Amino acid sequence: MSATKTTIGLDAIIAPELRDGTGESPVWDADSAQWTWIDVPSGGIRRFDPSSGVLRQWRAAERIGSMVLRPDGGPVLSCESGIFDAELPDQGGEASMTRLVAVNHPKAGMRFNDGRCDRQGRLWVSTMVMDIGLADSSGRWYRYGRRSGLQAGAPVAGLDGMIIPNGSAFSPDGRTLYASDTHRDVRMVWAWDYDPETGTPRDRRVFVDMRDMAGRPDGAAIDTDGCYWICCLDEGAIKRFTPNGALDRVIRTPMLKPTMCAFGGPDLRTMLVTSLCRGTPGDLAEDPHGGRVLMFDPGAQGIAEPRLSA
Repeated sequence: MSATKTTIGLDAIIAPELRDGTGESPVWDADSAQWTWIDVPSGGIRRFDPSSGVLRQWRAAERIGSMVLRPDGGPVLSCESGIFDAELPDQGGEASMTRLVAVNHPKAGMRFNDGRCDRQGRLWVSTMVMDIGLADSSGRWYRYGRRSGLQAGAPVAGLDGMIIPNGSAFSPDGRTLYASDTHRDVRMVWAWDYDPETGTPRDRRVFVDMRDMAGRPDGAAIDTDGCYWICCLDEGAIKRFTPNGALDRVIRTPMLKPTMCAFGGPDLRTMLVTSLCRGTPGDLAEDPHGGRVLMFDPGAQGIAEPRLSA
């Protein structure tokens, strides 16, 4: 069976005055009925109220790799030097940051990247060498909990040796962990069996091999059917793969480099998609809507993202 294809129009762009350098980590907060996401290079934190159209912005003291929410709806930021609790003044401006844990990177020039909480509220977060032209495979995944601290998952889980570790997601029952490597020389998505009691992944296997596809796997989301939605850099698409790894849907986006998708809205049937824009004249000519944010109905229902509570 061939995949169903859909094209999203420009009317789905929100906050058209905004252009992120690298938008990432969109997450829906049901309590405030607002979306929050980050802009990696600027350390920007964005919060959008879809009912009023109001966009508020803050800036962190460091480049942010990814973000999850606390039980109170505040952001937890994985940055260059560690993981931080952040407080956001009502009027916008500078975020107040409290470091929860420092990270001892194996080499200079690294930062945290993709991150996602498991169904029990543990944070899985990756690291990468910021100069991706080096194709340095020093990236790895860590597990963090407020009580357990920061633990390297690599020795027992095969979660090291990555260039741009990305695409983290958990199956609806929390027993499968997904992750990818975005680098053009890798372009793979893997799955692990995951023990929810101990927070331990095992038995890595290939879930999707994207080396014959045009795009590169970036940020991901899971729907109630257990399907894995992955943003495809350089292809201008979001693809949905069934739990057995079959491609069944392709959504074309106005921007060439969508970075991460997330489900939200009152019934979790709205999708927010961030994107990337380097801002050079050549990039803007090729990708005039790069860095924009989309909001639309994807025709599926998502699952609420767990908060950092473990």
